[in-house]
Amino acid sequence: MERASFFLANGCTPLSLSHDFILPAHVRPVLSSVSTSITVPVIDLNDKQSSLVNKISDACQEYGFFHIINHGVPEELCRRMMAAVSDFFKLPPEERSHLFTDDKTKPLRVSNYYLKVEGQDKVTMWSETLAHPWHASDDFANFLPRNPPITGIKLELASEYAKEIGWLMRRLLGLISQGMGLKKDRLRERLGDKPRLVSQANYYPPCPQPELTLGLPAHTDALTVLMQSEDVIGLQVMTKDGEWIAVNPLPNAFVVNIGDQIQVLSNGKYKSVHHRAITNKDLERVSIAMFYGPNKDTVVGPVEELVDEEHPPMYRSYRYEEFLEEFHRQEGTRRRVKEVFESQH
Repeated sequence: MERASFFLANGCTPLSLSHDFILPAHVRPVLSSVSTSITVPVIDLNDKQSSLVNKISDACQEYGFFHIINHGVPEELCRRMMAAVSDFFKLPPEERSHLFTDDKTKPLRVSNYYLKVEGQDKVTMWSETLAHPWHASDDFANFLPRNPPITGIKLELASEYAKEIGWLMRRLLGLISQGMGLKKDRLRERLGDKPRLVSQANYYPPCPQPELTLGLPAHTDALTVLMQSEDVIGLQVMTKDGEWIAVNPLPNAFVVNIGDQIQVLSNGKYKSVHHRAITNKDLERVSIAMFYGPNKDTVVGPVEELVDEEHPPMYRSYRYEEFLEEFHRQEGTRRRVKEVFESQH
């Protein structure tokens, strides 16, 4: 059966691997060199508390990423959410185009990512994304602009999923905090009582030559709970040794990425690492990333209890708005945002 053509929201012709999407040879993903012998840890949230704290602490120090299973979010809800996102990207482009923008500061947007390369203005990534605010409360709908609405994704479903992820985020933050030797609520306090919550759904159509392009370029994020298609490998993480490893999807599991602010708050003990998405020749891939970060006015810096004479602050304190400004300034590059805020000893 012939595969249906995919149209980007801002495209008037079927997606094809044109010059706009092909990376120069020196920045293409060398898929044959990606390690399959190493992968990120799998952590069972049903483990005993003390074991759980230790395992999460080890994963945060060694990888900055880990899988979680027995997370408590109903499998059927996850399945419905993934189906709704997939259906959204299969809407005719004219039903998505009113949400399209290149302005990544807009809270509700459909957009593409790109990579700046020498000799070319930019190379567009082989994907389309839908971003919007989320909130773990009953009035979730009030956090989504009504004009224009998000066609095809029921607010009740998005609200139910956000509520479940909200509980899970709170639990994860507690475990990560305890892994640093802090009180359970310490990180949540430092990130503020009005966190910046963003949901980003990513759609990666089948790509005829995955070795020539990327779905998303190498980047780092805020604290993330990611759900991904179970039948397609796409996420790759860079180890501390600079080696790319594949994060193979697991049934009914989430991937947790601790993100830049946790690295800063931990005074460099925990690692926020670069990761990227590759494409697949035959299969589409969908992922939903739920981000949890400080709001713009929150001051971020190493937690005071983790700083002493032997462990001087590795980062200066900054308002999160400063971080976001630097983040947007580095758009299209292999971002190194937290590095800008490193202390000068």
